[in-house]
Amino acid sequence: MPRYKLIIEYDGGPFAGWQRQTNAASVQQCLEDAFEKFCGQRLVVHGAGRTDAGVHARAQVAHVVLDKDWPAGVVRDAVNAHLRPNPVAVLSAEAVGDDFEARFSATARHYVYEIRDRRAPLTFERGKAWHLKRRLDDRAMGEAARTLLGRHDFSTFRDSECQANSPVRTLDRLDVVRDGDAVRVFASARSFLHRQVRSMVGSLEHVGGGKWSARDLRDALESRDRGRCGTVAPPDGLYLLRVDY
Repeated sequence: MPRYKLIIEYDGGPFAGWQRQTNAASVQQCLEDAFEKFCGQRLVVHGAGRTDAGVHARAQVAHVVLDKDWPAGVVRDAVNAHLRPNPVAVLSAEAVGDDFEARFSATARHYVYEIRDRRAPLTFERGKAWHLKRRLDDRAMGEAARTLLGRHDFSTFRDSECQANSPVRTLDRLDVVRDGDAVRVFASARSFLHRQVRSMVGSLEHVGGGKWSARDLRDALESRDRGRCGTVAPPDGLYLLRVDY
């Protein structure tokens, strides 16, 4: 049966996350409904990552198995037509082999967290970034972020409802970059724990605001205690940037 890889963009604001819910709108449900309208097939859209409520995606990856061969462009355009007016778009579709799995074939996931540190309220970025009225020390944040790189037990930055078998992960990138009043935190790893990125960003905000030092962040990591985590950053500013295979 033909299998397709999809690259998907969405605004997570209106949704209770990627995963299908029984009593709330989800990105996965919107896509599955669109496919049913397109080809009459009730199927499962398998995503590379289960983004939380309010989290966005620039290039989420998913795969579907269809009953019939369709040109990839037809799949993309027909599904997009049925997705309206939801803020979800299939950027591309391509036929792939039966061994491709959006989640399990992934070798790296890349996120960016957007912060705006300015006095004025947000207009264009409202609901798309974390608004902080005080200016952050992005250099201190960047230096502290390096202490989290590598393979660690990230229990401190793991949500209490995380279902992963192990809290150990290898963090390949955690960079802090300023561009005017935008402070962006880039994070890359093969996989992340539930709310790990938002937890790390919230703790880095403590460093940028002068509440914590880099040593405090390191001590929080080494404590392996969820209670030592800083404030969890809101979902508004988190974007899944891309997935590598």
